[in-house]
Amino acid sequence: MAKLKGNCVLAQSGGPTAVINSSICGAIQESARHPDIITGIFGADNGVLGILQEKMFDLQQEPVSNIEGLKSTPSAALGSCRYKLKDLTKSKEDYERILEVFRAYNIRYFFYAGGNDSMDTADKISQLARQTGYDLIVVGIAKTIDNDLAYTDHCPGFGSVVKYNATAIMEAGKDTEAIYTADTVTIQEIMGRNAGWITAGTGMARRSYEDAPHLIYVPEVPFVLEEFIKDVREVLKRLGYCVIAAGEGMKNTEGKYISEMGGAFGKDSFGHAQLGGVAEILRSIIESEIKVKARTNKLGTVQREAMHFASLTDVNEAYMCGQAAARAAVEGISGKMVTLIRESDGANYKCTTGLADLSAVANGEKMLPREFLNERGTGITEAMKRYLSPLLQGQAPIRIGDDGLPIYVRLEKHWLKPKTAREYIPGKK
Repeated sequence: MAKLKGNCVLAQSGGPTAVINSSICGAIQESARHPDIITGIFGADNGVLGILQEKMFDLQQEPVSNIEGLKSTPSAALGSCRYKLKDLTKSKEDYERILEVFRAYNIRYFFYAGGNDSMDTADKISQLARQTGYDLIVVGIAKTIDNDLAYTDHCPGFGSVVKYNATAIMEAGKDTEAIYTADTVTIQEIMGRNAGWITAGTGMARRSYEDAPHLIYVPEVPFVLEEFIKDVREVLKRLGYCVIAAGEGMKNTEGKYISEMGGAFGKDSFGHAQLGGVAEILRSIIESEIKVKARTNKLGTVQREAMHFASLTDVNEAYMCGQAAARAAVEGISGKMVTLIRESDGANYKCTTGLADLSAVANGEKMLPREFLNERGTGITEAMKRYLSPLLQGQAPIRIGDDGLPIYVRLEKHWLKPKTAREYIPGKK
């Protein structure tokens, strides 16, 4: 596609992370270096919903310090969403509305930061633009703490969430070791719907025989009740206490979520099972079958937003992905997602960016390799440690206020005046 001249819009989707704003910062600052091609830089409020509802703002009116401050601000500064667009073959209404808004604002560049579902949305928008003859460049920016996006060595956001979780379980282990005569077992529940990357990552905290986590349970290894009880008893016999890292997406041998066994949590807007309660289920099993007291820790959303302990490598690579997205776009590249490519490891770790087809990413899923786990599947191997170690390096700098707390940016959001002169309610005809 030849180079286009027009405005760009950036949007964020899915669960926020510690570094997704760094990606947006990179895309904004790189786009601003090409005013002869990208004439305006807009943000969509709450992801694709902001486009559908025509709620967009001018990022070029933001103070330069606000844009720069995105690199040290967690969450999704543009606003995120979990709105599921219908299949393009069944309903084009939302997609046609998006193109209607794009035409009204002369949007020729669309950057979407998100996971699998977001890349699917970006791919379908790109497809419809081609079908209708509307010149539009679409580039996705990888984002997911779960690290399950295919075609990328790792995902921005993953290193920071592992660093935080591993430290939390390290500290929980110290607590359990100190007071195991009263609280014998601690279970830390960790995010990860189908992939156990984060849960397995907590294994980095185990530097010695006594260190937590002593047992790790991930979705990729079927949970067997009898083996679990045996595992816990063996650790208790050796140490007198036990700390467990439990992935929220743990499944039994039939592929059913363990969390769903403890009650109905419903489904989210993408149709995915709402998970939660794994730690409580395991606690109940331990107390009833092993007859010792167990405590649970559920970090929830704080684990993905922990900017105060984010990996510097993660922040820098997220920014690099945003820059690469804008550079690819001004070169006329469309229908791609920016990926991370590991060129070297260890002390000489080096990572660059690449590109993958949006459609391939949307339909792929990267699970935790079995060789990253030990034979029992309850601990990690040296291969996993080599993979993870570079991603946890460095401490992301943050500003601290006079009150001793971090200073985070909130965008001013200078709203654009509506141009289509009609109200649109997503999901309704």
